[in-house]
Amino acid sequence: MKGSYEVIVQNRRLQYKFTISRNITILRGDSATGKTTLIEMIHSYQLNGEQSGINVSCKRKCVALEGNDWKLLLNQINDSIVFIDEGNAFVYSQDFAEAVKNSSNYYVIAVRNNLYNLPYSITEIYGIENVSANKYQGTKRLYSRLYNLYEKNSPIAKKPELVIVEDAKSGYKFFKHVCDNFSISCVSAMGKSKISAKILESQADNILVIAGGAAFGSEIESLVQLRYSKKIGIYLPESFEWLILNSGLIKSGDINKILERPSDYIDSQKYFSWEVFFTDLLMKSARGTYLEYSKSRLNSIYKQENETKAILNKMPKLFE
Repeated sequence: MKGSYEVIVQNRRLQYKFTISRNITILRGDSATGKTTLIEMIHSYQLNGEQSGINVSCKRKCVALEGNDWKLLLNQINDSIVFIDEGNAFVYSQDFAEAVKNSSNYYVIAVRNNLYNLPYSITEIYGIENVSANKYQGTKRLYSRLYNLYEKNSPIAKKPELVIVEDAKSGYKFFKHVCDNFSISCVSAMGKSKISAKILESQADNILVIAGGAAFGSEIESLVQLRYSKKIGIYLPESFEWLILNSGLIKSGDINKILERPSDYIDSQKYFSWEVFFTDLLMKSARGTYLEYSKSRLNSIYKQENETKAILNKMPKLFE
C-alpha cells in the first residue's frame, strides 16, 4: 500500500481526525488518553456498521485486530489500516514483525513499551490530545488529534566534543571525515541499540548523536531520557542516503517529486522502512555515475569538498 490517508472516527460525543502516512504508526501515552477508545470505536463499527452509532471515514478500510487468532485474521486483511490496542502481546513477537514486513497493510499500534522488532520512525510516534469541544445536537462533541511526541533535531548550544554515529558503514565514514575536519572525535555505536551505552561510557560533556530517524523509533525514548543527565544533541534525518538525495548532487526531477511526497511512492509491502527505500533509490539513481553509492563502502567522491559541502548545506549547523 502507498499514500497518505486521512482517518475520521466519530460518534455524537467524540471525533478523532488524523492522517496516516507510513506502514507503522505508534500511539503512546498513559491510561485515559483516548488510545483504547479510538480502537474500540473502530472495532464497534467493524462489527455493527452504522448501527453502532459510529462513523469511520477513510479511503482505506479500517479494522481492529486482536486475540490469539490474530495471525489467521491478518491473513485475510489486505490494503487496509489495521489498529491494534495495547494488551495484545503478539505485537512484541518476531512472528508479528515478519507478518508486518510482508504485508500490504498499514498498522496503527497503541503500546506503552517499545517495539524493538519493528523499524518505525520517530516522526510516527504520537500522543492524543483534545483540541476543542463544540455543541452538537444538544451535546458537546470532543475533538481529538494526534501530536508528535519527539523532535527530529535537538541541537546543543556548543560545538560537540564527541559525535556518535549509529552504524559503521558509509554514513559513519562520511561523518568521521567531517568531524576530522572540525577536530571533533567521532565514533560508531555499531548499531542503534548500542547508542545509549556508548553515551554512558563517554566522559565527554557535549555529545551529538546522528542516526537514521526512519527506523529509530524504538530507541528515541531512552536517548531523550539521557538528556536529563548529559548534554546531548540529536540529529535524526530519515537516513544518510536521504541526506545525499536531498543535497541536489544527483540531478533528477523524479527524485525531487519523491522527496516532496515519499508516501506516494513507497510500497509498504516492498519496503519495511523508508530507510530501505531511500537506500534503494540512491543506489539506482547514482549507478553508473561518479556518485555511485554503496552502503558498506563510501565512495571517496563524497569526501571531496564540493560534495561534502552540498550534503552539509542541507543539514543544521551541527559542527561549528
